[in-house]
Amino acid sequence: MPHVLNTYGRLPIALSHGQGCWVWDTQGKRYLDGLGGIAVNTLGHNHPQLVPALQHQLTQLIHCSNYYEIPLQEQLAKKLCEISGLAGAFFCNSGLEANEAALKIARKYGHDKGIEKPEVIVYEKAFHGRSIATLSATGNPKVQAGFGPLVEGFVRVPLNDLAAVEAVAQNNPNVVAVFLETIQGEGGVNPARWEYLQGLRRLCDAQGWLLMLDEVQCGIGRTGKWFAHQWAGIQPDVMPLAKGLGSGVPIGAVVCGPRALNVLGPGNHGTTFGGNPLAMRAGVETLRICEEEGLLANAATVGLLLREGLQRELGHLSGVKEIRGAGLMIGIELDRPCGVLLGRAAEAGLLLSVTADKVIRIVPPLILTAEEAAQIVVILAPLVQAFLAETA
Repeated sequence: MPHVLNTYGRLPIALSHGQGCWVWDTQGKRYLDGLGGIAVNTLGHNHPQLVPALQHQLTQLIHCSNYYEIPLQEQLAKKLCEISGLAGAFFCNSGLEANEAALKIARKYGHDKGIEKPEVIVYEKAFHGRSIATLSATGNPKVQAGFGPLVEGFVRVPLNDLAAVEAVAQNNPNVVAVFLETIQGEGGVNPARWEYLQGLRRLCDAQGWLLMLDEVQCGIGRTGKWFAHQWAGIQPDVMPLAKGLGSGVPIGAVVCGPRALNVLGPGNHGTTFGGNPLAMRAGVETLRICEEEGLLANAATVGLLLREGLQRELGHLSGVKEIRGAGLMIGIELDRPCGVLLGRAAEAGLLLSVTADKVIRIVPPLILTAEEAAQIVVILAPLVQAFLAETA
């Protein structure tokens, strides 16, 4: 594609159409979609309820300005509040924008408390986006290289080390929020431990900080609950969402609890495309279909089968460090870079990704069946075994 900027290391494949958890390329080859557009295609491809709903919406209204009330925004916001226990939502177009909004909420929250230079605790190996602010919050020097100076106002700590956060609390009066992915995605499918999240909730309450949980990749039923932090029995103050919320239609949201609900007022934030009727219809229908088809339970059940199959076939190999994750968000960490497996899996008819250089990431649609999970294992296990043997 000579007229498209060369910002991606693409495989020489062009997909033409899909059905369920399967996609076909322009040459007619079929692939099992273990990537789901990177945790985006919640309902798979060509879902028999989603497609007609979006077709209907196209005939009604695709876009209108936020100068006017958009009833579908209220409908989706009400549902997000119902399933999260939070109080209100702002809609945008992507995870990056949702995380930007969260950071603006944190800063405004600090300024409202009289803190001139508010700071936010962020994490090693985190990934929150590629704008200058979210890039600065991200914990990956490789993606930050070449884009300095980065935005100030971030204090970085390791994941799952509550003592490190407590030390910051004792020594930094400017901190106003803790910002982390409940399960790090790009950083290698690294879960925050449930007891760690509970400790953060207690600490944020004691300090008057905002607890901001990035659920962009791990939310919307992917782990078997609506949001991954619900396994820990807590609620955040700010929760950015995107990816799976629209089943492929670009959408982002920031859902706020009482502490953050009224931080932003008219003129403090906005968007042209965010919250447009088409995206809102996609979000409303995605959540409805997830409930009606029991996709949260499916993610938990089929995800466990998939992890058990991978553990059985690969867990004993010396080059496999860990198989981890929750529901249908799974990472297989090897002890060596394995980017070559991206192309090899595609050649074998399986779409997946390699993140953090050494972690095979599997984030398929939530409609994945037990039979399709078994097929992922059948295709992937020999590829990993052969790769480890040849690179030993």
